[in-house]
Amino acid sequence: MKEITFINRNKDRWKSFEKNIKSPTSINPDDLADQFIQLTDDLSYAKTFFPKSPTISYLNSLTIQTHQQVYKNKKEKSNRFSSFWKKELPLELYHARKYFYISIIIFLISFALGAVSAIHDDGFIRLVTSDEYVNTTLDNIEKGDPMGIYNSAGEFEMFFRITFNNIKVSFIAFIFGILTPIAVGFILFYNGVMLGSFQTFFYLKNLFAISTLTIYIHGALEIPAIVLAGGAGIILGNSYLFPGTYPRMVSLQKGVKRGLKIMLALVPVFIVAGFLESFVTRHYETMPTILNLAIILCSLSFIVWYFFIYPIVVYKKHNIITDSKE
Repeated sequence: MKEITFINRNKDRWKSFEKNIKSPTSINPDDLADQFIQLTDDLSYAKTFFPKSPTISYLNSLTIQTHQQVYKNKKEKSNRFSSFWKKELPLELYHARKYFYISIIIFLISFALGAVSAIHDDGFIRLVTSDEYVNTTLDNIEKGDPMGIYNSAGEFEMFFRITFNNIKVSFIAFIFGILTPIAVGFILFYNGVMLGSFQTFFYLKNLFAISTLTIYIHGALEIPAIVLAGGAGIILGNSYLFPGTYPRMVSLQKGVKRGLKIMLALVPVFIVAGFLESFVTRHYETMPTILNLAIILCSLSFIVWYFFIYPIVVYKKHNIITDSKE
């Protein structure tokens, strides 16, 4: 690589690093540490291939300044936990939004395909779930308890089993990103098709309204959380396939860190969804419709607000603060 190519490829990133040094409070310690690693890699490359270049002096100065800031920020602040949920994670969610949109589109398309397939083929629902599940549901419908599957086990047993399973599925969707985003897309596709055919099954039995109100008591949290986990998996896959100016392994490490932050945020969502499915959904027959709708709307509102709207607010506020310090 020629020196001019090396400089042009990295100069925007170096300028960004300069801004971070001028306003160190605007960047979290982990990102500052990443900056230091990237600069030492660039400095090493420059010393190897351009030993007499003035670029070495520039990078050396930038690296020393970053090193000093890293050690100034080494001690964690007492409000680290609060800062993570209020600022660090929302900023990560903002930068991940396009991957969430891709995940949502894949899921919605697969949901529609599952619904259309179930309408045109009575046996399709058995293919994507199981004969046992369909037969049990048909028996429940005949007994006048169409959603009886949700009270087929004890509350605590159901809570731990469902919560663990949902967290496991979400982390599988994330980890599969290392096999390329296509693998994540397959998991999203399967879950979307399964949900689409599942709801269509109840629609064909003239039970669409009651099934929707029942499923989404917990599904309003559970389903979006799985889709968001798919977005985190796409981030992981892209970080390896498209490293940009970073070495591939450095880019992968950054992708893992970004994705894990999102997955950490989803764990409480799955816990609440598991609680609702185990302790609340089973009472669908006796619940007032207004309470049912309130739970669903509150759950959806939280997902939209915290994962999509609030990150935009934090990002804009963060930029205003950063600009005022320059």
